[in-house]
Amino acid sequence: MTGTQLALLVVTLLTAAANVAVAADLAGARFVLANSAQVGVDRSWLPWLAALKLAGAAGLLLGLFDAALRPLGAAAACGLALLYLGALAFHLRARVLRNLAFPGFYFATAVASLALAVSS
Repeated sequence: MTGTQLALLVVTLLTAAANVAVAADLAGARFVLANSAQVGVDRSWLPWLAALKLAGAAGLLLGLFDAALRPLGAAAACGLALLYLGALAFHLRARVLRNLAFPGFYFATAVASLALAVSS
C-alpha cells in the first residue's frame, strides 16, 4: 500500500465516520436545533440534511472499497464539500462565528477525501 492509498483510506474513513456521527440531525439533538435556529435553517430541513450526510458517507465507503465505484466516492466527497460550504455560508451570513470550526472541519475532511480520490 502506497502512502497515497493509505492517506485515502484513513481520510475517507474519518470523513465517513464523522458524517455518520454528525447525522445527529436525525435525532433532533438539542444543540443541533439551537444551532440551526441561530443560523436560519428551518427545523424541517434537518432530516434532509442528515440524509444527505448519511448518503455521502455511504458513497465514500462504496468508492473506497470498490475501485469501479471510485467515481461515486469522489462525487460523494464533492457533494459533502458543497453541503458544508453551504453550512459555512449560513454561519457567515448569520454572523454566528463561535462554532464555525465545526462545519469548517467537516468541509476540510470532505475536500481532502475528494482530493485523494481524484489523485489515486
